Amino acid sequence: MPAHKGTIWVTGASSGIGKEVAKEFARIGCKVYASARRANLIDLVNRELEAEGCKNLLEVIPCNVASESNVDTAVKKIIANNKIDCLVNNAGITSFKLAIDNSINEIKDIINTNLLGAIYTIKGVLPYMIDNGGGTIINIISVVAKKVFTNSSAYSASKAGLLAYTNVLREEVRDKNIKVVNVLPGATNTNIWPDKVKDKYFPKMMEPVDIAQIIVSIYLQGPKLVTEEITLRPITGDL
Repeated sequence: MPAHKGTIWVTGASSGIGKEVAKEFARIGCKVYASARRANLIDLVNRELEAEGCKNLLEVIPCNVASESNVDTAVKKIIANNKIDCLVNNAGITSFKLAIDNSINEIKDIINTNLLGAIYTIKGVLPYMIDNGGGTIINIISVVAKKVFTNSSAYSASKAGLLAYTNVLREEVRDKNIKVVNVLPGATNTNIWPDKVKDKYFPKMMEPVDIAQIIVSIYLQGPKLVTEEITLRPITGDL
């Protein structure tokens, strides 16, 4: 097993990109705190890792990032025995509806999870990263933050908001040795898609494990550079 390479907190780790990110960090020897609303699904991730020989490297934390109190509890649990070297903001939800058809409650849920939830986690870890002399914050955003996709107005607003927030944050914490990295993936084979869309476009979609490997490689980059933003698309382009 490789030497310990830091403590990582991955949100939305029960499936998709978050699940694969948590596994990839554990595989290189990091201590991983994996959180999600469906914490029981992360237990399955742990069993998969143990089958590979990666034992005692992933700890499950139930956490709904849309809840400030949930985030506060998660942060306190992590910092009780570790310093947080890297936060991976991955938790996210969406709906595939026209703007006129989205209910206000649906819009609030999307904004609260994708935008405010990420801000809560950032605000939670930032003071400790500053006190510890540095850290890395990696935000899984989306190409919708920069390109128009119909049936995704609320999702696009949440992701564009997070992109703007973290771009400002990066400038504010450069002198604190904190890296802020924004990853903008295109269509990826995850459960966020309706089944009929996945069935039609699955051959073109990127795989979560490939994105996870890139995220881990960004974390492992040298201390004198930061990959500020990276866009990842299927080789055939957007759907």
